[in-house]
Amino acid sequence: MPEQSTIIEASKVSIHQGKLLVLRDVSFSLHQGEFVYVIGKTGSGKSSLLKMLYGDVPLADGEASVAGFNLSKLKNRELPQLRRKIGIVFQDFQLLSDRSVDENLRFVLQATGWKGKSKMDYRIAEVLDWVGLKTKGFKFPWELSGGEQQRIVLARALLNEPQLILADEPTGNLDPETSLEILKLMRSISEAGTAVLMATHEHDFLSSFPARTLRVKDGYVYED
Repeated sequence: MPEQSTIIEASKVSIHQGKLLVLRDVSFSLHQGEFVYVIGKTGSGKSSLLKMLYGDVPLADGEASVAGFNLSKLKNRELPQLRRKIGIVFQDFQLLSDRSVDENLRFVLQATGWKGKSKMDYRIAEVLDWVGLKTKGFKFPWELSGGEQQRIVLARALLNEPQLILADEPTGNLDPETSLEILKLMRSISEAGTAVLMATHEHDFLSSFPARTLRVKDGYVYED
């Protein structure tokens, strides 16, 4: 079996929110196609960890690289290049309510430099098929269920064929049955070769779908 490439490498990282030290001495790695949970109570620092990884919160100390980018030396002009290699999934969807599903996805493609209507149409159809919503492109977000909206968010995250999906409480607004459907979809994304780091406080997932787990507690990140 070929050696999997390293997508995240963090060593002795400290993370601040303003002047507050949120996490210290964080060290872990994540490889291509891995699925890893980040578990912890609300307010424990899970979101801060993810924000550091996509360049929204700077490193205070230590070294970290994501998708080949050295975060300790990352320049503002390099942020868009980093984020093209990362798909980000939020709890609250953040879809444009006045645009159809197709238009939401096209907006992202245009913003990230895609050209040519037919090429964009093909990619939109591809990701909608991947998340099981290929017939819903004409719908507006408010016409979809919460689970369908989160599938659209996953489709949006997949548009640029990222090396990594960062998911911050992606099932926080969903009922248990729908949450499991989203979790299964995210596991299938990792099995297809995209690394997934999923922050959640729902411990039931660990028994239903066991995976490697990073636990955030008391300002540190522990590996279970």
